[in-house]
Amino acid sequence: MHQKVTAVFDIGKTNKKFFLFDKDYQEIFREYAHFDEIKDEDGFPTENLEALQNWLKDLFHRILEDQKYDIKAINFSTYGASFVHVDEQGKVLTPLYNYLKPMDEDFITSFYDKYGPELEFLTKTGSPKSGMLNSGLQLYWLKHTQPEVYKKIKYSLHLPQYLSYIFTRIPLSEYTSIGCHTALWDYTKKDYHQWVYKEEINKILPPIVSTETSINMNYHGNRIKIGVGIHDSSSALIPYIRGSKKPFILVSTGTWSVALNPYSESLLTNNDIQKDTINYMRINGKAVKSAKLLLGNEYKYQITELSKHFNLPYEHHKTIKFNSDTFHKVIENFEYCFCWKDLLDGEMPNKTNISHTTYEEAYHQLMIELVKLQVKNIESAKGEDTSIKRLFVDGGFSDNDVFIKLLSHYLRGMKLRSTSSSLGSALGAAIVISDSKLNSNFLQKNYALKKHVPFILT
Repeated sequence: MHQKVTAVFDIGKTNKKFFLFDKDYQEIFREYAHFDEIKDEDGFPTENLEALQNWLKDLFHRILEDQKYDIKAINFSTYGASFVHVDEQGKVLTPLYNYLKPMDEDFITSFYDKYGPELEFLTKTGSPKSGMLNSGLQLYWLKHTQPEVYKKIKYSLHLPQYLSYIFTRIPLSEYTSIGCHTALWDYTKKDYHQWVYKEEINKILPPIVSTETSINMNYHGNRIKIGVGIHDSSSALIPYIRGSKKPFILVSTGTWSVALNPYSESLLTNNDIQKDTINYMRINGKAVKSAKLLLGNEYKYQITELSKHFNLPYEHHKTIKFNSDTFHKVIENFEYCFCWKDLLDGEMPNKTNISHTTYEEAYHQLMIELVKLQVKNIESAKGEDTSIKRLFVDGGFSDNDVFIKLLSHYLRGMKLRSTSSSLGSALGAAIVISDSKLNSNFLQKNYALKKHVPFILT
């Protein structure tokens, strides 16, 4: 007898993942892929969309033909700030422009001159000025710099919805993709911002549906429920929102560390914007106050530099555990010593100066400085809400002993739980198209929660 499963494609910028979950959301199959980036017309690295599409179809068809599984539903979780533009026939018109691609500063300034005041615009949209990372500006940029291409666009689809479109051929938009620092959505009106209508960009944006929407289809002879896709950060929240009875902050760590507060009731303030606080969106359209930090990227760079300095292998950092004596030695006459490559911090020196004699001490120094930034990041997302006492940490840093113990130390007023689950957004994407509810021990069972108590001060 075939096992009934839900399939999820979880697409990150680096790793592409496919999962099968059983009725209890236990992972029973996974497959990973990685594709080398290609270059757009300006020579900037970007996603190999054709390779991704071929992998999606080939793998899904292979699983459909497997005698072990009966796929009842499929959904898609992907990174945001990325549009796929298709013509009348569904043909892709442009590269999938990388959200890290630079945008001309004068062009950005002209946009805010036209649709500002800038600060009012940023607070209404929950989208600090970030160039291509504000994916709505990608549409504005395309319209005004490549008008002949823009005229051919029938639909501009957020990446999660494009992956769904590959299977359904039904163009749709949904809230979590629209609301992730795109500069498209006006949180005060709960509608697209007026600039979208004035530029008539709304005409190429497909109808908006609930993130929980699914399309029942006969796909290659199989009756399957196909989801509309979801933005990965919003997806990662779902198991926690449905599995936790008390308010919390989720810190999802990886290349980016994103602190997510799904309980914020107020619009972003001018002060929030200056701290680079942003909005994501829950599946019900409610704002999620969030603060992002390029933590994983910075960590990799600094670990590489540390390895060179002490003439040790790069992997050596994985052997370091928190040491109380080392911690107290480092903070005794504490001075900031790391100059960040990708982070901004008023405390950092102009040049890295490692005065420690051992790798272990230097590593503790590095983690103290990074965790202090992470704490500011969490406090920005938390805001003035004193009811939030719980903190969940998942992703790559959840098993970093030094990071977790320092975070617990510097946030002694919060109850810290780390998770060992690497499923994150994939599990959320499976849950969101399911009719079942999560029981009270779901997080403990599926995420192997670990409780962390602050170390004793001496």
